[in-house]
Amino acid sequence: MEIPVTVSKFASICTMGANASTLEKEIGPEQFPVNEHYFGLVNFGNTCYCNSVLQALYFCRPFREKVLVCESQPRKKENLLTCLADLFHSIATQKKKVGVIPPKKFITRLWKENELFDNILQQDVHEFLNYLLNTIADILQEERKQEKQNGHLPNDNTDNENNNNTPDPTWVHEIFQETLTNETIYLTCGKTISSKDKDFFFFFFFFFFFFLRRKTLCSEYKYYCEEPLHLKRLKYMDQFHRYTKLSYQVIFSFKLCLFNTSGYATNPDRMYDLVAVVVHCGRGHYIAIVESHDFWLLFDDDVVEKIDAQNSESGYILSCQSQD
Repeated sequence: MEIPVTVSKFASICTMGANASTLEKEIGPEQFPVNEHYFGLVNFGNTCYCNSVLQALYFCRPFREKVLVCESQPRKKENLLTCLADLFHSIATQKKKVGVIPPKKFITRLWKENELFDNILQQDVHEFLNYLLNTIADILQEERKQEKQNGHLPNDNTDNENNNNTPDPTWVHEIFQETLTNETIYLTCGKTISSKDKDFFFFFFFFFFFFLRRKTLCSEYKYYCEEPLHLKRLKYMDQFHRYTKLSYQVIFSFKLCLFNTSGYATNPDRMYDLVAVVVHCGRGHYIAIVESHDFWLLFDDDVVEKIDAQNSESGYILSCQSQD
């Protein structure tokens, strides 16, 4: 599908030139990070959900570095990973320090691969982020499988694929995957009744934000409890027959330590720094706020602004990076 560049989009790109000049002045030539680029992304009709996630991922340095390595590797066919790599490479190799780029190739590929996003309807960033990370992981696992079949990689019998039919982990899993352990323990003797691990990609969603805390099951709830252990950003309203946003404020810290970790945790005292926030502004619009070289930037599609560090009551996705 071809994406037309309308007059309004062209005018928006022209306006970004003035915004870019302002951004450079705000940062200052001496403080501007070496080999860093701050580029807004054109909105192709309610694609702010995509733009905000792409900005958050671009400023996740381990992820960006891996994607850029993929760009330098030859691939036979185009897929979502190659289009993402082309976009990241285009930003990273710009002669200008600031500006705007239309992610046309990536959006076109996204619409082609998943019909759920092939429309101008408002989309959810949570669903898109999950889809993107899982799709990239699937692509990498399939490429590794093909390389083994072609004899380009050793087929080690100790691999997960041979032992339990699960694919080998990829660099996506190495960067983002953590394990959530749900344990039920007797209070009197401390014996573990049950323990269940579930792997998940380590982003914090205010739509589905787990509180890692102990919970005592009493009376009729001793072995079963229906009280939710997560905080939802949306609530289904019967009178409207749809979900509506809950607008109460949730304060989040710029540094995070996970408590009540499992006894099997390799580093229970690990600290995390907040590096990006995807904010839901209402009416389906999303922006990204990212930390880069000790200052914060706001990415609102093609507009990029330097801002002061501040909390937001509409934070929807938190991206945290381990200090180690």
